[in-house]
Amino acid sequence: MSQRDQQEAVAAVERAMVVIRRSQTRRSLGRLAPPDGRKPIDPTLFGVLDAVEARDRECAVSDVAAALGVDQPRASRLVLRATEEGWITRRTDPSDARRTLLALTDEGQEEVDRAHRFRQEVFARVMADWTDADRTEFARLITAFVTSYARSVPGAA
Repeated sequence: MSQRDQQEAVAAVERAMVVIRRSQTRRSLGRLAPPDGRKPIDPTLFGVLDAVEARDRECAVSDVAAALGVDQPRASRLVLRATEEGWITRRTDPSDARRTLLALTDEGQEEVDRAHRFRQEVFARVMADWTDADRTEFARLITAFVTSYARSVPGAA
């Protein structure tokens, strides 16, 4: 592959990633309201739930801040809102009383699961006319891209 072809491929990936990012805005996601009629979760708050779920164990507000790319005070406000919604529990870390540990409530986990199902249904519709081999290859490639991106870009994980 020539250097020009490589540059064009990278430019195509960049354009595609911009389209994906724009499609994930609050307005765009609101247009994809779940078919059950429930109001979609504010994507900012869903980010908190997603960050806690991704830790696969209790985590701290600082972990949420890092995952969302926001400062600690902003993360604390978001965690408070998620707690008020009943989606997150907070408790003092028994090994360090200055630290608060966060976990999903059953209702929070239900919201995360519902969002996962909804997004997967959307993705399945988008790829409905793809071959099984294409879906499998795309899953492999995008997973490899995200893994490499997280290793290469500080704070991206």
